[in-house]
Amino acid sequence: MGFSDRGYYRFDNSYQRQSDWTAVITLIIANVAVWVLNLLSDGLFGGRNFINNVLALRGDLPEHLLECWKLVSYGFTHDATSPWHLAFNMLAIFFFGRAVEQVLGKAEFYRFYFVAIVASGLAWLISVNVFSDGFIPPGRTYLIGASGGVMAVLAVFVWYFPRQEVLIWGILPVPAWALGILYFVTDIQGATQGGGNVAHVAHIGGAVFGLLYAWRGWSLSGLSDLGGRLRQMRRRFKIVRPDDDVDSSRSIKEDERSLQLRVDQILEKISRSGESSLTDDERETLTRASRRFKGRSQ
Repeated sequence: MGFSDRGYYRFDNSYQRQSDWTAVITLIIANVAVWVLNLLSDGLFGGRNFINNVLALRGDLPEHLLECWKLVSYGFTHDATSPWHLAFNMLAIFFFGRAVEQVLGKAEFYRFYFVAIVASGLAWLISVNVFSDGFIPPGRTYLIGASGGVMAVLAVFVWYFPRQEVLIWGILPVPAWALGILYFVTDIQGATQGGGNVAHVAHIGGAVFGLLYAWRGWSLSGLSDLGGRLRQMRRRFKIVRPDDDVDSSRSIKEDERSLQLRVDQILEKISRSGESSLTDDERETLTRASRRFKGRSQ
């Protein structure tokens, strides 16, 4: 899976330069580090492509749900037999990702990129489990590469900068929207024809997610507070057993009887000494009783 079979490009970097450590640079370093570590896996772990085998997304993931984390990890692995798979994907993130990160911001770019990787992986899983021709069992198919996330980044770039000129192979100038359409059509053709070792469906999944994200103006900031939202939802729910219901009802009735008795005592005091003799606590009790009994009668 990758862009190694495609001509590459450059564009006039007229956007504001980023002086801080960007998400794009972090992602590139992470991908390169995993690739190098995988090359060294023969000596370190005694197995060829050990890291890739651990992190790759398996086609039979629905049967191994505890490995759902591979929906993210596969996006940081690349073909160890050739550096071009890694190089072209990283070039794409570098050229297109910087402009997209400036539009989205660093935190949102991280969220967008990781969700795009997951969306691409899910699209591929559906294709191999639902629309497979049956000749290759899902358990023998694996997905590696960042191309799904790259296609999502490219789709957002095309949406925001459709007329930006890019050069295919550094020679042929085309607008970004034309390049996006060219890649998308190529992936459609590849998916319908089998596509060899290139996971065209994952490319399509990433591109579709990127277009929907930009078109609908989505924001994934809610994912950052997902844990807090789950805790808040948990507080709203309470398991009530029948015995708890009875105990709760009994407690409410006893509280009401106690309050009514206290109100009767205060009213007797008013009849004897007048309202001016009431303490602040007694006045508050009357107010509380009035609100409770009023609410019960409605």
